[in-house]
Amino acid sequence: MIEARSLTKRYGRKTAVDDVTFTVHPGKVTGFLGPNGAGKSTTMRMVVGLDLPTAGTVTVNGKRYAEHRAPLREVGTLLDAKAVHTGRTAYNHLLAQAATHGIGKARVQEVIGLTGLDSVAGKRVGGFSLGMGQRLGIAAALLGDPQTLILDEPVNGLDPEGVKWVRNLVRYLASEGRTVFLSSHLMSEMALTADHIIVVGRGRVIADAPVSDIIGRAEGGVVRVRTPQPDALERLLRAEGAQVASTEQGLLEVVGRTAAQVGDTAAAAGLALHELTPVASSLEDAYMQLTAEEVEYHSASPVGHLAGAGNPTVTTTGADAPSTESALR
Repeated sequence: MIEARSLTKRYGRKTAVDDVTFTVHPGKVTGFLGPNGAGKSTTMRMVVGLDLPTAGTVTVNGKRYAEHRAPLREVGTLLDAKAVHTGRTAYNHLLAQAATHGIGKARVQEVIGLTGLDSVAGKRVGGFSLGMGQRLGIAAALLGDPQTLILDEPVNGLDPEGVKWVRNLVRYLASEGRTVFLSSHLMSEMALTADHIIVVGRGRVIADAPVSDIIGRAEGGVVRVRTPQPDALERLLRAEGAQVASTEQGLLEVVGRTAAQVGDTAAAAGLALHELTPVASSLEDAYMQLTAEEVEYHSASPVGHLAGAGNPTVTTTGADAPSTESALR
């Protein structure tokens, strides 16, 4: 279990994490979402003691990370897959980590096999692709067979098979009663993987709920309506402020009105309905609505740039403006 209470981190005048409180429970995959600069990575670093909080506390399995006598056996982390000695082989990298905790060679071989690194275990890490580097980072996180896993963008650089493998792995680990805390910018993948979502923006928690609840809060879902009198119904719905599109004869897709409201409008006018189906919003829809006012770095429209207007322009609403290159990464 991970418990953060009033967790705050400031860098000079910049507040990266602002009075954050949440609990990551065992037996679930908890997703950690937020725009770039929202404080996700800083929060994860504070969980494992790489950054010290300015205020507040965070514990893992009831203790601060530094208080655990064998932290690799408590918490497995993937925060930066590139943080390895590039001259070492994958096997020696894992072996060196294992030696700090008295973990045997058999476990090193086991996690190499588990993460699909068998064919490259004897190669130097400096020649690894991004995807292989991610697999090595996950292997290191699993080395101590920990009860808690913290994975920052674990599917970054992986091919579709690798993405599916990570999804199945973390769900299996959660089913064993472990605590799994991971971030990702792939909303479709997070919707398939996570049970619970924590969303942050500008360093604050703006949502903390099961995935289904967060999706259910999203506004602007589509309602599919099939009727033998589409023109009449379309006129009525547009008069009420709805957006209506006709995708095929007799079928309307309505945005801005709920299924109940569409049904009431049709009933009041005596119009027959053959289908009335609310189409659920996606996690991406819900996330975009939640974070619409929380994006710190905004890119200009690409239209002018595609016409040869030069490099993208980046504006910032924060105190520290990043370079164009770093903002677009």
